[in-house]
Amino acid sequence: MRESDELIIVGKISGTHGIRGDLKVYSFSGNLESLQTTRSVTLKYPDGTSLHEHAISSVRPHGPGFIVKLQGFENINQVEPLIGSEICLRRSQLPEPDDDEYYWCDLLGLKVLTIDGTELGRIEDIFETGSNDVYVVRGNSREYLIPAIANVVTHVDIAAGIMTITPLDGLLDL
Repeated sequence: MRESDELIIVGKISGTHGIRGDLKVYSFSGNLESLQTTRSVTLKYPDGTSLHEHAISSVRPHGPGFIVKLQGFENINQVEPLIGSEICLRRSQLPEPDDDEYYWCDLLGLKVLTIDGTELGRIEDIFETGSNDVYVVRGNSREYLIPAIANVVTHVDIAAGIMTITPLDGLLDL
């Protein structure tokens, strides 16, 4: 698969909304614009193996996510089997990130080094807090929670697979 065709998971169908085939989507990106400007999404069904492309009729904000209407799905009985499916967009459908912004999928797996060259491990997970993302870095038998803030994350080199950090006092202590 060419890089522009790479599928990026942008959300997950968490339930239905009403009886007319609308879907509640928990967004991993918080970016309504990406879904509104695209004409189709690829669903990775809950079985993990099936990928199906579906045209989008409408998208609107709803709580922490969105309500999505797919063409050809007109009632709750048709969409219930889609609950748990991941919503994917092709990389070419997504906007280019701004400088010093990255898609989570590009950060996962990066090796994390301190400014003095100490290897901490690799980014294995990322989660959001109210103010910033937090990188879960695991190495050897340790786990570190690294805040994604400018005075900690010194440099990110996606091509080399390395993130360099300047730890705050006490950040790496047990």
